[in-house]
Order: sequence, then structure tokens, then C-alpha cells
Amino acid sequence: MTKTTIALCLLAVGAGATSAAAQGPDRSTPPDLGPPPKLILPPIQEFRLGNGLRVMLMEKHQVPVVQVTVLISAGTANDPSDRIGLAAMVADMMDEGAGDRDALELADAVSFLGARLSTSADRHTMSASLYTAVAKLGEALPLLADVVTRPTFPNTELERKRLSRLTALLQAHDEPRIVASVLFARAIYGAHPYGHPTIGTEASVRAMSVDDLRGFHDMYVTASNATVIVVGDVSRDAIRAELERAFGMWKTGEAPTPTWPDMPPITRRHVLLVDKPGAAQSEIRIGRIGVVRLTDDYDALQVMNTVLGGSFTSRLNQNLREDKGWTYGARSSFAFDRLPGPFLASSAVQTDVTDKALEEFFKEFDAIRMPVPRAELEGAKNYEALGFPSGFQSVRGVAANLEEIAIYDLSRDFFNRYVDGIRAVTQNDVRRVARQYVQPDRFVVVVVGDREKIEAGIRALKLGPVTIMSVEDVLGERPEIGSTN
Repeated sequence: MTKTTIALCLLAVGAGATSAAAQGPDRSTPPDLGPPPKLILPPIQEFRLGNGLRVMLMEKHQVPVVQVTVLISAGTANDPSDRIGLAAMVADMMDEGAGDRDALELADAVSFLGARLSTSADRHTMSASLYTAVAKLGEALPLLADVVTRPTFPNTELERKRLSRLTALLQAHDEPRIVASVLFARAIYGAHPYGHPTIGTEASVRAMSVDDLRGFHDMYVTASNATVIVVGDVSRDAIRAELERAFGMWKTGEAPTPTWPDMPPITRRHVLLVDKPGAAQSEIRIGRIGVVRLTDDYDALQVMNTVLGGSFTSRLNQNLREDKGWTYGARSSFAFDRLPGPFLASSAVQTDVTDKALEEFFKEFDAIRMPVPRAELEGAKNYEALGFPSGFQSVRGVAANLEEIAIYDLSRDFFNRYVDGIRAVTQNDVRRVARQYVQPDRFVVVVVGDREKIEAGIRALKLGPVTIMSVEDVLGERPEIGSTN
């Protein structure tokens, strides 16, 4: 090719580029996102140790780390009625001295390995989790085993935790958001364990003893009542050997089968107004008892709630925050659980617009029961589908999601099929579940705020009977924390 030919070619290319630049990109419509990518996870491997302890393993070899979670099938719903908060205290105390180490020695041993060890309690589970480099697993795993199987529950640490909880109960009197949440749970669940504060009451916290902790632990924390979840850069044979060394001698034993009282149905809407003089904001909680995790409506409810209050662009948040400017955020959620968890819509709004905010909440509840426009429905489904894989970016995220498989015995390919289920939700599905589960005439409405400024406006809405309460009616008298006896 001659220099002249090359020059002519370059000139033609330049002319084409200039023409394209002059025309400019088409920004009149957003680009087509295309179908959301599917999440494809490695298979879940399952086996049992010699003592019957169930193990769920997912191999992830990209990074040389591993997450090990011991999941116990007992939680705050198992609290004795006179020891509310016991499960949470047991979980909190399990890493405050275990095996031959006291609390500081255990913390130093974990820190020396560069590992992380934590414990927690939920309504139906307790867990102890270890995150460590694979190279340190052989040294770190026995520490986790001691925390789970050999906690010492030292009395000095119990007294420290007791004082911390009493202080939290005292501080709660000055936290309207806590007052509102405690009262909402009690209002919809009554004496049912779901209505109890998870950290307990002043009376129950003061009454807890080391014997109580040991008794709860011995009753529920057994190999037969547990699942070990492992995610990370390990093979089945290697991790089985490590787990046998650490947990092979853990005692079996059948935990008692729990029974729970019935949940009282909400038959009519009513308002509970807690007076908090001088409050700059009003804390709002609205809802009712919802649905169990294993409902066939799970996918439809996820999409419907995304439209209503489950995302930043949801109707509730756009209305109360973006359009009205009354709050930093408004949201709704379904707390799926083994038993029906709550449906809750909530916000903290400026005091002078409390009544107006309540009115907007109920406008949105009525509107979600009508057909959702197709474009809005597609946006909600895309939000759920495109955001779902973010929960699987780390071994800890994967392990947390596998807990759901273990707790509810979901199909082992549930996560790989989740996006397909969300994409299949229709307008009729959303309308049906909204009408079934969002029932504005059977909601409990809790408001914590300055009664003098908000009561008249709330009553004018005629939402239902209004009960006036004090903070002490909800939380009891302020604890005296000079003594923990």
C-alpha cells in the first residue's frame, strides 16, 4: 500500500469519526440492560461426622480463607418466660472464657492468629463463627470448638455483661426508636416470645445466674442440634479431618422440642401513642403479623415490598423523603421466620408533620393493593435480581446465606434458581399478596413523640382508638444500675 493510499484511508476514517461525533450518542432512552446474569454457585456438599454432627460445605478456592459457622437450633424464642434474654446472654458469654482460657487469653489467641471469632443469637438460632486464613485453620478451629462446646461462663464476666445490659435498658428510655420497636413487637405478639425484647427486662437480667446459662447451654448446644457450615479454600477430605479433631468428641443429645403460644390476631386498627415531651421527631411503626419463611408467596412478597418500601426508590421513601422532605428515610419489610414474623413499615418524621406522614403511609398502603404499573414492576424485579449476587461476594456472605438453607431445609439449588423465581413474578401476583398481607384496617400504629404537639392531629385522622402511654408503661421504671444484685 502506497503512502498516498494510506493517507486516503486515514482521511476516510477521520471523516467517518467526525460524522459520528457530530451525530452524537442517542441519550433519549436508557440503554437496554438485558437479562440479569444468573448466579451459579458451586454445589453444596453435605456429610456427617462420627458423632452425627451435620456439615454443609461449599468450596471456594479463589482466596486462601475460610469461614466456619456452628449453627445451633435454639434462640431467643426458647427463652424461659422468667428469663427473657437468656439465649442472647448465653451467646454473648460463650466467647468470654472457654476451655482452659479466660476471656482475655481467648481474645489474645484469636488475635494472634489474625482470625475473627464472634457469637450471636437470633429468634430460633444461636451461632459461633470463625473467619481465618486457611494456613491458620488447624490452630484456630480448636478455639471455635472450645467456645461452642466448653464455655466456662465465669461469674465476673456475667456481672460485667449484666451491668452492660442494665445500662442499655436505662439508655433505652431516652431512645424513642427503641421504645417504638419494643412496643410494636409487644402490641402485635402479646405474650408470645416474638413480643419480648431480646436482651431481656430488668427483672430477668438481674435474675440470670451462671447456672441458668449452663443449663440452657447443656440443653440446646449439642451435636445433634447443630449444623457446621464451611465456606472457603478447603477440600472435603481436609475439612472433615479438621472437624473430627475439633468437634468429634462433642456430646450428642436430643434438645427438647419447643412449643409456643398462639399469636393473637389483630382484628381492628388502633393507635398507641407514647408521650416523649420535647421530641424533635416522631417515631412511627405500622404493621401486623406477617408470614412464615416457607410461604409459597416468598418471591411475590419480595417484589411487592420492594415497590412499597424495600428500596431507596420505593414508594414510601420517594413520597416521605424525596417528595415531602419529612424524613431521612421510610421503609417497609417482611421479617420471614419459622413462625410468622412481622410486616413493618417505619420512619422517623418531623414532629410537626406526624399526622400528615401517617396519612401518606396509609395512602401508599391503599395504592399498593391496586395493580402496579408494568414498568415499576420490572424495575422492582431488576432491583431484586441484580442486587442478589452481592450477598455472595465473600466467604462470610456465602456462609450467612447457607444458614438459610440449613434453617429452613430449602432446596440445595435455591440460590441458583432465585433470580428465575423473581423474574417470574407477575402483576397479578403482586396485587394478590398485597391484598392478602397489607391490610390497613388491621394494622397496629405506634407513634412515639411529643404528645402535646401531635395528639390532636393523630386523632383527627380517625385511624382508630388511641391509647396514650408513657415510656415507663413500655419499658418499666428506669433501672438502678448502682448494683447488679
